[in-house]
Amino acid sequence: MKSKINSLIIVCLITCVSVSFAQQAGETPAEPAASSEVYIGEIVGDKVNIRSGPGTNYYVCTKLNKTDRVKVVGSQFSWTRIEPPAGCFSWISKHYVSADPANPGIGIVTGDAVRVYAGSTTKQPIHSTRLQGKLNKNDVVKLLGDIQEDYYKIAPPAFAYLWVSTKYVKQLGSVADVSLIVESSKTVMEPAPPSPTVVSQLKRFRSLQESIDTEKKKPLDKQNYTDIKNALIEITNDSQAEKAARYAKFTVKQVEGYELAKEVDKTVKLQAQQLIETIERIEKARAAKLEQLPDLGEFVAVGSFQVSSIYGLQPELKHYQLIDDEGKIICFALPEGSALELDLDKFLDKKVGLLGKITSHLQTAGALVKFTEVIELE
Repeated sequence: MKSKINSLIIVCLITCVSVSFAQQAGETPAEPAASSEVYIGEIVGDKVNIRSGPGTNYYVCTKLNKTDRVKVVGSQFSWTRIEPPAGCFSWISKHYVSADPANPGIGIVTGDAVRVYAGSTTKQPIHSTRLQGKLNKNDVVKLLGDIQEDYYKIAPPAFAYLWVSTKYVKQLGSVADVSLIVESSKTVMEPAPPSPTVVSQLKRFRSLQESIDTEKKKPLDKQNYTDIKNALIEITNDSQAEKAARYAKFTVKQVEGYELAKEVDKTVKLQAQQLIETIERIEKARAAKLEQLPDLGEFVAVGSFQVSSIYGLQPELKHYQLIDDEGKIICFALPEGSALELDLDKFLDKKVGLLGKITSHLQTAGALVKFTEVIELE
């Protein structure tokens, strides 16, 4: 008998550990089938915990008090499954929901098998790991507030249920015979009608959106967002604007992006104009410099013919150079073709004109004349 009791204890411990690990992993552990009995129940205690699952190891989502009524949709062992009471919510990742500024409070799911978790008034979204079900692309969710830790707070979907210990629920009667004093989230979690200020600011916001679209159609240099941006900032700073303020804050960032694009375009055009002007100045300076050059006639270079001191006197190393009246090197010179047969020594220290072609002198980064003829000028 003792061994049977020990075996039963071990089995229970293993089951509890398995459930705990499953919760920590964010998965819904396997549960025995729950009954599908539906009725209206009344809470018979104060501060009764409403949990994310059928057991005390599941986190608390909210609390109810005496005389609060709930819609019971089933049971499992000593736990009762209920529709989420008013004020309850679920979490869904913001990465899979597209909020529509034109339809406040509405989100469209953008992925398949997107997980929905039971929300809690005492836990952050990242720690709310009880999986309630999954939504698919184009499913509609009702947004209940701003993004928190990359999650949207939403009204619980149809498949979302919570749990309460059966000892705190008294059956009142069928759904047809007994009405709820506190309606379930599926019937009363409609957002409150927006205040006149919100309605007015939303109307103003949509008008500003139309103005933005009009400006975007203009050429960049004609676009002007100053008044639009100032009006959006006014909405953002209006503490009574609620959703309109959030939409305006987001749109201000978009407008700042359009303004930045305009400034970049302006800067690029200005730089292009400055480049054109710089090229024009260079060309004018070059033309002026060319006008100052003496007319050499048929010669490519004119100057005093000398042996270059940079190189040796050996024939394979010997270079010549032309010097101007101030003793500055005009260019280096090397004979080629018919000039190789000439006695070049007779031209030394005399003013000559060279016929040939001008190339660059790699060693000095100056000019090199490869001449085929030398004509004494004086």
